[in-house]
Amino acid sequence: MRWLGDRESGNVEDRRGEGGGGGMIVGGGIGTLVIALVVYLLGGDPSTILNQQDTSSPTMPSAQVNSQADDQAAKFTRVVLADTEDVWAKLFNKDGDQYRAPTLVMFRQRTRSGCGTAAAESGPFYCPVDKKIYIDLSFYDELRQRFQAPGEFAMAYVIAHEVGHCIQDQWGILDKVHQAQERMGEVEANRLSVRLELQADFLAGVWARYYQETENRLEEGDIEAALRAANSIGDDRIQQQTQGYVQPDAFTHGTAAQRAYWFMKGYKTGDIKQGDTFNSNEDARLQ
Repeated sequence: MRWLGDRESGNVEDRRGEGGGGGMIVGGGIGTLVIALVVYLLGGDPSTILNQQDTSSPTMPSAQVNSQADDQAAKFTRVVLADTEDVWAKLFNKDGDQYRAPTLVMFRQRTRSGCGTAAAESGPFYCPVDKKIYIDLSFYDELRQRFQAPGEFAMAYVIAHEVGHCIQDQWGILDKVHQAQERMGEVEANRLSVRLELQADFLAGVWARYYQETENRLEEGDIEAALRAANSIGDDRIQQQTQGYVQPDAFTHGTAAQRAYWFMKGYKTGDIKQGDTFNSNEDARLQ
């Protein structure tokens, strides 16, 4: 992936020097569970975000010193975010609309978000309350070690997926999904969440298509790295690893095959109109 020297986004909050701190109280009720379905990404545990009371003192700077590798990861994150801004601004403008880019918050261990306390264990997520993406940079290591998905483009896919949720928010899809889930049982709500996640995977693929078309910036193995990431964080793979069996009714993000399929559809078509996962049953990919 050729990215060194590219523009870095200014829509970034670097909180790596902060020492944790609590978040707003988010607990109880169906509404909270609905928010959890949105911010629960990549196999994370929503309990690390929800049901936490802000009993700590205000966040204070810590003595943590960012390593050279950590700073490189931060630079990479800024560059990828900048490219998503460029791509989606052009696509929105083409349709006569204006893209509202999210702010990305980089942190270590814990930080506050509009959806509660963001913790390393929760994984990267988009918070629709404050319109921000939260990423603990240690997830780079987890993606490589736990999910066996090394490579820069694997992390770029994760960032693009979260930006996909921001786009869904701007389109009004998140609100519609939330409202529908409040009237559903758990199994039906989970199925709707899967469709939401697969559309974000599709949008990540669309971004990858236009990224590649700009001076042929992808290198051999980059798309394969993204597919490994998509496969590794499928609900079926994660459930098999963590509990030893697969429980389809509990899926909230889709199977490994579904996630890879919709990412590649976005990459191959580059057409956002082809990503209506809510009304599509093509190839039984949503069954």
